Amino acid sequence: MKNVLMFNLQKKDGEAVKVFLAQEGYQIFMEMELEAAIERLQRKDIQLVIMDVASAHKDSMESLKALRNAYRMPIIVLSSNDREQMKIAALNAGADDYIINPYHPLEFIARINSQYKRYIQLTRLYDNIDRIYKVDELVIDDGLRKVTVGEREVNLTPLEYKILRLLVQKRGQVFSNGEIYEAIWNMQAVGVENTIAVHIRHIREKIESNPGKPRYLKVVWGTGYKVG
Repeated sequence: MKNVLMFNLQKKDGEAVKVFLAQEGYQIFMEMELEAAIERLQRKDIQLVIMDVASAHKDSMESLKALRNAYRMPIIVLSSNDREQMKIAALNAGADDYIINPYHPLEFIARINSQYKRYIQLTRLYDNIDRIYKVDELVIDDGLRKVTVGEREVNLTPLEYKILRLLVQKRGQVFSNGEIYEAIWNMQAVGVENTIAVHIRHIREKIESNPGKPRYLKVVWGTGYKVG
């Protein structure tokens, strides 16, 4: 399923985009608040985000930065603000494209499809498929994107899954916060300690019988994290 999150768009703009994308086979999710958008991204496998940074939300540019710092899917800004300064600011904050509203529907769809296809191609190149990784009772079936501990299936978010898979694939190797971030987000790591720590904590809560004394996902103090 091709899933798109529309975030911080005015209702009339969102409804128009929804019609165009539905015709292309996209499933649309709409959110107005950053917290709700992040929750949606954690629960669904979203391949593309369309958002506005020139609406009544004065912190919309900060929201763009927050999404880019946490996720690597394409983020496309759709805005009626055609000032060059705004476009440059949005691209510097992490947007992959900036589309000015009003737009030509065929060009809009072409640019959306281009970003989506590029992301899927890069994801397939990055992800190893049809492989099974095991550490004692912890098993990752990468073909099915399934994680189990013993007989129990573990429900991880897409980012949690990729972090755990990276550490399991390189069992015994210690990864710093920056190394994890750059491997998963494919971006330069700057001030990412809290981001990684939160994801590690959530993974532990899901795979460990006693997160306080982890069996699988361990911290190497002053260095980083490892599995095994």
